[in-house]
Amino acid sequence: MCAIAGIIRIDGGLPIPRGVVKLMTDAIHHRGPDEEGFFEAPGLCVGSRRLAIVDIDNGTQPVTNETATVHAVFNGELFDFPKRKRQLQQRGHRFTTCCDTELLPHLWEDHHEEMFSSLRGQFALAIFDTKARRLTLARDRFGICPLYWTVQRTPQGSFLLFASEIKALLSSGMVTAQPDVRGIDHTFSFFALPGPITCFDGISSLKPGHFMTIDLGPNGESATINEKAYWEIDFPDRGEEERCNELSVERYKDLFRQSVERRLRADVPVVSYLSGGIDSSIVLAVAKELRAKVPPAFTLQINAPGLDEAPKAKEVADVLGADQTTIAVSTADILAAYPGLIEAAECPVSDTCCSALLLLAREVHTQGYKVALTGEGADETLAGYPWFKLNRLMAPVDALGFKTSYLCRRTLTALLQLPNNSIAYDRRTYQAAGGSNAWLDLYGLISAGKGRVYGPKLKPLLNSYVAYEDLGLNIEKMKRWHPLNRSLYLGQRIHLPGLLLSIAGDRVAMHSSVETRYPFLDEDLTEFVQALDPAWKLRRFQDKYLLRRAAESALPKSIAWRPKAMFRAPWDVLDQHETGGYLTPLLSSRALEETGYFDTKMVRGHLTRLPGIKGVKRTLLEQTLAGVVMTQLWHHIFISDLGAPVERFRS
Repeated sequence: MCAIAGIIRIDGGLPIPRGVVKLMTDAIHHRGPDEEGFFEAPGLCVGSRRLAIVDIDNGTQPVTNETATVHAVFNGELFDFPKRKRQLQQRGHRFTTCCDTELLPHLWEDHHEEMFSSLRGQFALAIFDTKARRLTLARDRFGICPLYWTVQRTPQGSFLLFASEIKALLSSGMVTAQPDVRGIDHTFSFFALPGPITCFDGISSLKPGHFMTIDLGPNGESATINEKAYWEIDFPDRGEEERCNELSVERYKDLFRQSVERRLRADVPVVSYLSGGIDSSIVLAVAKELRAKVPPAFTLQINAPGLDEAPKAKEVADVLGADQTTIAVSTADILAAYPGLIEAAECPVSDTCCSALLLLAREVHTQGYKVALTGEGADETLAGYPWFKLNRLMAPVDALGFKTSYLCRRTLTALLQLPNNSIAYDRRTYQAAGGSNAWLDLYGLISAGKGRVYGPKLKPLLNSYVAYEDLGLNIEKMKRWHPLNRSLYLGQRIHLPGLLLSIAGDRVAMHSSVETRYPFLDEDLTEFVQALDPAWKLRRFQDKYLLRRAAESALPKSIAWRPKAMFRAPWDVLDQHETGGYLTPLLSSRALEETGYFDTKMVRGHLTRLPGIKGVKRTLLEQTLAGVVMTQLWHHIFISDLGAPVERFRS
């Protein structure tokens, strides 16, 4: 992984502010501490920070083609680099390094934008074609690598700036941090920020599977900016899915083995995260088969009742003979890491697991490693979450139409004493999400708390703003898919890029200069899985059926068929006695009234009542209040000082 940043003048003028891109890359030094590089042309400058993983001595960016007419900066990895390099050399292209970044200018020469659909890997990139006077930005299919952009119109001219992280844009001196309440609503609606909306006004993320072209106009004319999809998540129409048999299990094993092998390629050691569940366990087991020595394993131990997965992880490590490091994390540790987490994520984060994962990556870095394999992606492609099963139970009700399913779900929210939306709003949400859906059930439950706490700036969004409508979902295609595939689609479009690959993935890992790699999201593997009969993903009520069948040859059956356990950390971020109550000022009447996001009286009332509430009701209220305090913390770090003494916790 690396970091990229740049600025291009889009109003037809040529001069750009001097030193801007250097300021931007300095702000994201953590993403690429090994070296930096820049390319300048009239009206444009691009830069990079490099985390050296492949061709450590010669992989300096930007890279160019033989004639220096195409220049590229790159964040990520192209895992089929050896094969693609041989193909390009056979076509007459000359390489000067053994780094995968050098594929880009040569592929551009041959294919231009059509190259993106054939790339195999995780990436965010920028390519400048000096002949065409075109800058092209692109992002990988699932959104593993981040890429943000903004247009700024100033007295000195109009500019488009882009970068791997928002803090780089803010550090340019040309972008003022202002909140976008739609992004804040996304964090309450989805528990995530799937994009393109961010929490910063005027700043967007490039959507996964998309590219953007900025064509500089001739003769001083303004630039033309276009964004297009080069790839979309897709499934066969219902009834046209591929039939499965024992050969499907063998094919899955072969593709998964290929995927892990690709992601083990590096000129530095590769480690693996290990939770003890089937996903991370099979990654480590296959890595052992492919290498003479099993990669080192890193495990989080959450010191809270019912949340400790370390014994299961140790069982797997012992079976595979892995050298295991266990990082014990307490509630106090999670709280103390939160300022660093919000700084890394650049948005409110109420999922406390992300703070624990920040500490995990920090330990990986401390031990001198740069690359870690993870098990993310299996649950989203093979229906691993419990809400998929609950949605299957509700299928007979959903088959009766919106009104019946709506009444059933409204009864549940009433029993939990949660605020209800208007029927017109819920119908609009139902339609925008493509109909009944496992994720719609989950997000509907966790977002119901918005009505409890929204204040002057956010309250106008209640019963009016539908976050799903910002996602660009392909509703017409969704209508033709099997209901399970519709649920898988939302998880891959929202949960993966918005939470697991960003807030809980790239952002927390790269904050400590660690690259995370995802074998379950290999292009060849996911294309195979998407086409399969849904019964081989969720078989009756057995999640990840195909994966578990494939895992039997590499792991003991007791591990291969181990029930899904959600990785969780303690919810209650308000219990601060061990960290000196540093978050308390953020919930003062003064701070709540200053931001205007939340209703001061309602928030303080819920804080008072919280100790007397138990069970599911308490969990949902804790989650809502965590969203409140973390939104306040985000505002304090990025927008304006609210008086919280967080500096001693930032890293």
